[in-house]
Amino acid sequence: MAAGRLSFRNITALAPMVRVGTLPMRLLALDYGADVVYCEELIDMKMAQCQRVVNEVLQTVDFVAPDDRVMFRTCDREKDRVVFQMVTENTRVSSGLWEKDVAAIDVNMGCPKEYSTKGGMGAALLSNPDKIEAVKASFCFHAVHLFQLEETVGLVQRIEKTGVAAVAVHGRYTEERPRHPVHCDYIQAVAQAVSIPVIANGGSLDLVKTHANIEEFRKVTGASSVMLGRAAMWNMSVFSSQGPDPVEKVMDEYLKYAIRYDNHAFNTKYCLCQMLRDKVESPLGKQVQAAQTNAEISVAFGLQEFYLQMQEELQARRDSLQSDSQPDRPIIDGDVTTMAVKFERRKYPPQITPKMFLLEWSRKEKLEQPLYETVQRSQDRAFQSTVTVAGRKYRSSLWEKSKKFAEQAAAIVCLRVLGIPEGHIGEKDSSLVCKRKREGKMNGSLFKPGGGRSTEIL
Repeated sequence: MAAGRLSFRNITALAPMVRVGTLPMRLLALDYGADVVYCEELIDMKMAQCQRVVNEVLQTVDFVAPDDRVMFRTCDREKDRVVFQMVTENTRVSSGLWEKDVAAIDVNMGCPKEYSTKGGMGAALLSNPDKIEAVKASFCFHAVHLFQLEETVGLVQRIEKTGVAAVAVHGRYTEERPRHPVHCDYIQAVAQAVSIPVIANGGSLDLVKTHANIEEFRKVTGASSVMLGRAAMWNMSVFSSQGPDPVEKVMDEYLKYAIRYDNHAFNTKYCLCQMLRDKVESPLGKQVQAAQTNAEISVAFGLQEFYLQMQEELQARRDSLQSDSQPDRPIIDGDVTTMAVKFERRKYPPQITPKMFLLEWSRKEKLEQPLYETVQRSQDRAFQSTVTVAGRKYRSSLWEKSKKFAEQAAAIVCLRVLGIPEGHIGEKDSSLVCKRKREGKMNGSLFKPGGGRSTEIL
């Protein structure tokens, strides 16, 4: 990819951080003034197994693994400013799958964690300069930790010759950790030894507390630019020239992005807990930790109305896309008969559902009870159900917002294909559901044979 697509001179960047550098956090950094944002480090071979999916509901591009996990999600807003960080031991690995969706590609040579180094990746690459020199010129960026000063300068000079656009230097030895002070003199020596931009990293603990400190860090290291990790993770408004915002406001803005882009709830929790820091055991922190979904997290922050509004918008977009692309007639898909139908609750009396009609018809015909199998897709958490009746399978080709709605849609398909009443408003009484059961439904319960009682809504 062309290195000129993104400038690394005189910028501030959100550093790559595992479990932090996901789309909501990157967009928040851009809002507060970051020039460039890095995704979390991703392993090249795992990414090579992904399928590129245009998610029209979320308006994103998703890279989906074979097990349906979304490994990387991006959108147009960041396209010209997001750097894809790759962990690899094969510097000639193809980046063609994802390079058109990002502004630059970074080969990680700084991660000292065992999961990277034991595979010859991350900081382990630093001990193999020949492999580093084999890097393709299409890779625009590297991040390095320190050896002894002369070795470090020599290594970066060799990296420069590969044609990369810039080098980020994390000013610590490989064996050092964030609690150790950053070596500004090393970063300065590297900056003086090469002509490409050098980005200083590692100042969050000692040197960068406010936006004004960013320029001070740049000057003391002699670097072209500055990259922030933990300082940004704790309060993203460190990028703002207007001064810091309270962390409570920053968390609210982050959560709105997490809801808007259907971020995985456990990742949302993790990022919020990093922002809470020493308040993670506060009442709010405990409520966040106990939450299992973004809906529950939104309650903790008083954003439940925003959550519901966003779910309605996404569902409306999903319905529009599906109705435009799916024919409303039966289609055989393998051993399943499908139709493009939705379950619209307003079209049925409160006490009547298609599942209820299908169950009563099955009993009347002395068939086994309908069997429902439901799946959920990871991209948008939507549901699709298949019902088996008399050995035949039926399914709606449209995805629903809940498991219950998906089952109702599958029941509708079965009923319509078989020409059986489904109980919607205005439909002639078929006597499939007797008066006693109708009245039972109205009272919130359904009497079962033998005097038992069930409150299940079919």
